[in-house]
Amino acid sequence: MTQTPKQNFEEEEKRDSVENMKGLTTPLQSKYWHPTAQNNLRNTESFNLYSHPVQFNGKNNNPKSRKVKPISCFASEYTNQPILKESKPPLVVVGSANADIYVEIDRLPKEGETISAKTGQTLAGGKGANQAVCGGKLDYPTFFVGQVGEDAHGKLITEALESGGVCVDHLTTVSNAPTGNAVVMLQSDGENSIIIVGGANMSCWPEELSYEDLEIVRSAGIVLLQREIPDFVNIQVAKAARNAGVPVILDAGGADSPIPQELLRCVEIFSPNETELARITKMPTGNFEQISNAVEQCYDLGVNQVLVKLGANGSALFTKGEEPLRQPIIKAAKVIDTTGAGDTFTAAFAVALVEGKSKEECLRFAAAAASLCVQVKGAIPSMPEKRAVFNLLQSA
Repeated sequence: MTQTPKQNFEEEEKRDSVENMKGLTTPLQSKYWHPTAQNNLRNTESFNLYSHPVQFNGKNNNPKSRKVKPISCFASEYTNQPILKESKPPLVVVGSANADIYVEIDRLPKEGETISAKTGQTLAGGKGANQAVCGGKLDYPTFFVGQVGEDAHGKLITEALESGGVCVDHLTTVSNAPTGNAVVMLQSDGENSIIIVGGANMSCWPEELSYEDLEIVRSAGIVLLQREIPDFVNIQVAKAARNAGVPVILDAGGADSPIPQELLRCVEIFSPNETELARITKMPTGNFEQISNAVEQCYDLGVNQVLVKLGANGSALFTKGEEPLRQPIIKAAKVIDTTGAGDTFTAAFAVALVEGKSKEECLRFAAAAASLCVQVKGAIPSMPEKRAVFNLLQSA
């Protein structure tokens, strides 16, 4: 059903009211559903888990190294409240989860120099976890497939995902690798430099993903990938999604190694920032004409749509054979921290796209979400609520 641009998301909340629920059932009669403070349904909305069992079976070459979290997703606030059988196909994010170690500095140290940081703290992050929490906080049913270590940082990330409304039935704890880490050097103007230690994001993945993990991918409305996990994992996920007719957005952030064409051929939208685009194509991206020329090379690699994040210059969506769509930034009142802004933009674009918005509306919705993100310190803590995005769009 066609809806007006600004009413679409709001009317969904009314449609999903518990008062209108009829013919309800739990997706798995043998599975017990327990309410949690983190995973209860906002405003009594009900999300679908489909008819598939969605527990990670932990199969790999060393089964004892993996532990599956027995968490029920999207459980009702009330133990006797059932789950909608018919609902939206979820956003599925397969990717990284890091403990971000923040240090606030006035400037980056020079070679051989030691400087003092103003403050330091550890927050949950990682491109995959960031994007998943963004989807959850935008009130869209979101699953996260990833790995953390059997350590305090793993617990920190798990709690952050749950608090963000993300289903973590497919988040696996591995005992043979620590949780991934990132050192975020945050400067006073909000810009940052980041160093990543892969940890569990890059280690202990099974050679073949479980049937349950791939089945939730096949059941998705859209899939988000990044390059902070092994390419062979992304390729399996992308192939499963493509064969099921599910669009895939690949965020270029992460490894700076060449992207396998086997992966790119399965991607609907490729999303680099201008720096990543320059690195991948080995072409300059200093102005829009140069960016357009670099995008042409992406077409040659097998991608038909390229969503370029341009920082202070906004964003642009290039589609082969069409004129590019440009979206300026929606100015933030104050820039505190740009960490996670690109992940917020990508995830918000994906949510709007799977909700049926036009490409122009997707770009504007994503720009508003990113504008709110940079006004808060930290990646996951800065992910905006849907209502805040609506309010900004109405006032901008």
